[in-house]
Amino acid sequence: MTKARPGTADRLLTVEAAAERMSTSVRFVRRLVAERRIAFVKLGCHVRIAESDIAAFIQVGRVAPIHDREGRMTKARPGTPTGC
Repeated sequence: MTKARPGTADRLLTVEAAAERMSTSVRFVRRLVAERRIAFVKLGCHVRIAESDIAAFIQVGRVAPIHDREGRMTKARPGTPTGC
């Protein structure tokens, strides 16, 4: 989980709001929480996800494009993951 700077509050989102923010289903977000793949806060029986944790999760999953020496896009190399 990322640390907030002193004096700044990180907004906590519901699972539904987090799913909307990531353009995914609620089920996907619940699975991320169940598998501990995203940081979350438990408030009694309620689960909340900080906006900064959503941003961090998205950044970790970012895949850079592959370029050749001339800067042109190329096909993925054999053995590299291409999807889910």
